[in-house]
Amino acid sequence: MDRIKIDIPNYAKNIIDKLTDNGYEAYLVGGCVRDSIIGKKPNDWDITTSALPNEVKRLFTKTIDTGLQHGTVTILMDKHPIEVTTYRIDGEYEDNRRPNSVEFTNDLVEDLKRRDFTINAMAYNHITGLVDAFGGIEDLENGIIRCVGNPIERFNEDALRMLRAIRFSAQLGYKINKETRDAITACSSLIKNVSMERIQVELNKTLISNNPNMIMEIYDCNLMEYILPEFMPCIGNSQNHPYHSYDIHEHILRSVNAIKADKALRWTMLLHDIGKPRVKTTDELGIDHFYGHEGISAKMAKDILKRLKFDNKTIDKVVKLIEFHDIRLENSSKSIRRLLRKLGYELFDDFVLVQRADIKAQNPDKMDDRLLKLENAEKKYAEIKEKEQCISIRELKVDGRDLMEHGIKEGRQIGIILNKLLDIVIEEPARNDKEELLRIVDEIKE
Repeated sequence: MDRIKIDIPNYAKNIIDKLTDNGYEAYLVGGCVRDSIIGKKPNDWDITTSALPNEVKRLFTKTIDTGLQHGTVTILMDKHPIEVTTYRIDGEYEDNRRPNSVEFTNDLVEDLKRRDFTINAMAYNHITGLVDAFGGIEDLENGIIRCVGNPIERFNEDALRMLRAIRFSAQLGYKINKETRDAITACSSLIKNVSMERIQVELNKTLISNNPNMIMEIYDCNLMEYILPEFMPCIGNSQNHPYHSYDIHEHILRSVNAIKADKALRWTMLLHDIGKPRVKTTDELGIDHFYGHEGISAKMAKDILKRLKFDNKTIDKVVKLIEFHDIRLENSSKSIRRLLRKLGYELFDDFVLVQRADIKAQNPDKMDDRLLKLENAEKKYAEIKEKEQCISIRELKVDGRDLMEHGIKEGRQIGIILNKLLDIVIEEPARNDKEELLRIVDEIKE
């Protein structure tokens, strides 16, 4: 590459200038340098400096003690939080997660030496330019993920770096250097020492990248058995069925690729058929069947997502979408309203996306017909939505108070009657009229 020049935002530049004017070194470091060089907008601007934490705090009025023991102070500059960390050398690692101690240093290269990958171990300021002691630019040019120094040592220091290598490979479309990849395989069992919360973050970033198929690197590098062992029986497991052309795992990966890069939706597709190996049967004609796999997959997905420490909202959404994913929409307003009653409008939109992704990952010869049926069902759904047809008790033209005024006093009976009224309105939307519904209540009472 030509001489590197990074457009630094003024608030970050002002911090670098003030540190430099007071006799200290200061550089942008890590991801912001990498992203700037390859033309991506950085999420954060991190600075490394020769100034000690207390010296940083003395120079700036608005600071937060983010991690003084590790040399990090957050400076609020023009309402932007910037992490400023003193050059440091990490001490011994005993838990494959964090150093037991850190030692501050005046040597920038010593600080860069402790970082994970060459493309993340570059520093830059507008005065000196780029500091690239470990070949980060060359690896960016060649599209390579490579550890700084000995990869075995890097992964023993922090085992999460193995998943980070795969995640960066997926996000950037780069290949993992052979020595680095071999070291991941050799050190794979160390991932057991990493918290599920940290693992979840890396898996999410891999899945919502432009290369979610890189999730298979977790299997190829022997990490799958520690992170997602339930997926392993899907790999190479055939689906001899007219609607399927691919093994279970390949169908799953194709469906992940076919849906938009949303965390909950990508996890839905990754796990939607994970229960198939448990229920697989083969009939006398040699055709495979997977009866009840949607229920088994939903239960397994719930257990997996809980283990990975997902929030309840995401778990509930993914599990429900998986539970209903195999229901084929009929070109009938009644059937769509019945399903809407169970899913609601918001989840139904995602359900349609799941259906489309699932179909696109099946037998291409059967795809057009199924997609056409889905398209026709979507038109019916759009009509229902436009007419604001009733699909839930709260949308009925009568409520519990109306029923009480109409002589229904017992609470449980009110719930039963409201559900019966909804059943009727789902079948015949025009009957969602207060007088008509109260007339029906009178019939029910008799």
